[in-house]
Amino acid sequence: MTQSATVCLSIVIPVYNEEATLETCVERVLKITREDLALEIILVDDCSRDQSWQIAQGLAKKYSQIKLLQHKVNQGKGAALRTGFAGATGDYVAVQDADLEYDPQELVKLLEPLKSGQADVVLGSRYLSGGTHRARFFWHTMMNKLLTLLSNMFTDLYLTDMETCYKVFKREVIQAITIEENRFGFEPEIVAKIAQENLRVYEVAISYEGRSFEEGKKIGWKDGVAALYCIFHYNAPYAPFPMQLLIYFFIGSLAALFNLACFGYLVDQMPLAVALGTSYFLAGMLNYWLCIKLLFRHKARWNGSVEILLYLLVVAIGGLGDIALTSGVIGLGLGPLLAKASTSWVLFALNFVMRKWIIFPTKKRPVF
Repeated sequence: MTQSATVCLSIVIPVYNEEATLETCVERVLKITREDLALEIILVDDCSRDQSWQIAQGLAKKYSQIKLLQHKVNQGKGAALRTGFAGATGDYVAVQDADLEYDPQELVKLLEPLKSGQADVVLGSRYLSGGTHRARFFWHTMMNKLLTLLSNMFTDLYLTDMETCYKVFKREVIQAITIEENRFGFEPEIVAKIAQENLRVYEVAISYEGRSFEEGKKIGWKDGVAALYCIFHYNAPYAPFPMQLLIYFFIGSLAALFNLACFGYLVDQMPLAVALGTSYFLAGMLNYWLCIKLLFRHKARWNGSVEILLYLLVVAIGGLGDIALTSGVIGLGLGPLLAKASTSWVLFALNFVMRKWIIFPTKKRPVF
């Protein structure tokens, strides 16, 4: 395909309570149509509570380029994009918010590296030089840059704006990726997954007219926390060994403190060996939950029941070792809590090795 050939761009627009801006957004998008660029506009209504769906139906009657999809239950932006991507038929697929913060004319620029064969994915950056943006929201900007930096550390991509709405993909690329996140966690998830596929990613400077929360902005601090979780969840299984060890140090520290707290409470309620075993088991369950949420890939090699059985076996072996070590240290004259604290860290390295290579073995990210 040459640059002058006509291509079709599918533009997926998630819609949730956007009655004030939806019609204007669609009309702006339609203005980028030209002889060499056909459009397929996919409006995905995420169970809006206002008149968004009725407005979308009116637009679909007026413009043949529009395809309507609707969720009967509100699920979130990521779910709306997943639905829209599945229904796309164009050569390329773009994401467009309905809130007028992004100028659709920029999509033409973002298409160029794709049409020329240079890129598989193109992101529009609000922070590259060349684009104009509304000078507001300092802390929101700082949080975006912090999340982008952390994402870059894991993915080894040098992006300036991981959280940007404007992402354009080859259709076969985005339809081959399973989107798991239902809300705004889509952004760090998709960046992690395109990095894992070793796709060719480009950035292009874009303009930006950000809304305030009073004007209808929907992203809050909870979504920032969720984005942070997604960065770890989708990247950590493929991170370099030192980074994984650092993350497990955090997980192991929390589990060790929980172990110690449980033991401190139980040691006066039951025999020493029972208190040791119970606190170790409870801490092991916390460790497992944190591992599959923040570090390792759940069901990486084994199905769920086998994975849990293996984990319980490792916990049982570690628990017996913990009882033996702690009892031995107490026999040397150390107090129960100090003895427990010291032996908790002794088992740290063994636990990490067992989890990484036996319970949650993950294939390395492909390198080409």
